Amino acid sequence: MASFPHHFLLPLFLLAALPSPSRAYSDKRILLNPIDACWRSNPHWAADRRALADCAVGFGKDAMGGKFGVIYVVTDPSDDEENPKPGTLRFGAIQPQPLWIIFARDMVIRPRRELMLSSFKTIDGRGAHVEIAYGACITIQNVSHVIIHGISIHDCKPGKAGLVRSSATHYGERQQSDGDAISVFASSHIWIDHCSLARCTDGLIDVIHASTAVTISNNYFSQHDKVILLGHNDEFTADKIMRVTVAFNRFGDGLVQRMPRVRFGYVHVANNWYNKWQMYAVGGSADPTIFSQGNYFMAPDDSFSKQVTKREIDGFGWKKWKWRSSNDVFLNGAYFIPSGWGTCTPLYTPAQSFPVAHGSLVPFLTDSAGPLSCAVGKACLT
Repeated sequence: MASFPHHFLLPLFLLAALPSPSRAYSDKRILLNPIDACWRSNPHWAADRRALADCAVGFGKDAMGGKFGVIYVVTDPSDDEENPKPGTLRFGAIQPQPLWIIFARDMVIRPRRELMLSSFKTIDGRGAHVEIAYGACITIQNVSHVIIHGISIHDCKPGKAGLVRSSATHYGERQQSDGDAISVFASSHIWIDHCSLARCTDGLIDVIHASTAVTISNNYFSQHDKVILLGHNDEFTADKIMRVTVAFNRFGDGLVQRMPRVRFGYVHVANNWYNKWQMYAVGGSADPTIFSQGNYFMAPDDSFSKQVTKREIDGFGWKKWKWRSSNDVFLNGAYFIPSGWGTCTPLYTPAQSFPVAHGSLVPFLTDSAGPLSCAVGKACLT
């Protein structure tokens, strides 16, 4: 695991020309993180959309989505949770075969009940402005190999109990959903990239019930209380298998806590930008392992919430938990309390590993977090 950016970011002669860290935050030069460097400079990205599946890093690296399927085009923003029509997002999402789902035009999709995804699906919003909002949002349950890229998910509300189709051949009674933007339940090989998420009733992203092999990257989070939950509860020990990478995200204005909150599993929090949380940034309970590497922490102005970390436990048992900080930047009085002993380095395979920059470069690396305005026939660099 490298601890400083290399060829993935800029040619060496351009790296040498970068301003010093103290001046870097106001410079507008583009610095691509390893995920974006894989595809954004290619003007022909739209001709081979499925190449995106090769660009993930971290624990969700092997998420294939619809890489080996055909392109399915969403032309109709309407939604019928029991009998979805061809051309709608729900119709494509529940098909048994791999699909790479794209959108014919800008649209707002308002699901009344959970939008459930089957395995080997990619939702790719590049080239259109796509919102899933004002109703129940996305559920990824008991499936694998899902990629969600380039959409806005906001103002999600609990879906009413009722019949919901979860596959082309089955629908059944679902209880009221919680109002998460994205709920990942007992699933694996998931990649959530370049989305914006805000203002939902419950969490923005939940990864629970022994889900694992997940990467959450390049997203823009804002205006929400409980942002990312990793782990179901303090008694659900099956979450010990959970492995999650949280990288290159912007945690923006109006966020309170859980960026993320972790139980039992392992999370690598790398090269994220944190802006003035209201309670804490990174927390957890039930002995999780957290490696904070190369992040940029700007504490709030008040004197009560400067600490980055929060442990939900009575007493001092937390001192045995492995929580470490490496090459992080702490501003406006922010501070991280480490604990435990032994290595925290993520046990990535060579393919999953990626260079992690010093925290001073994070304003560059996260500058394009959230959905991108990509035009067909042009490199997606603005």
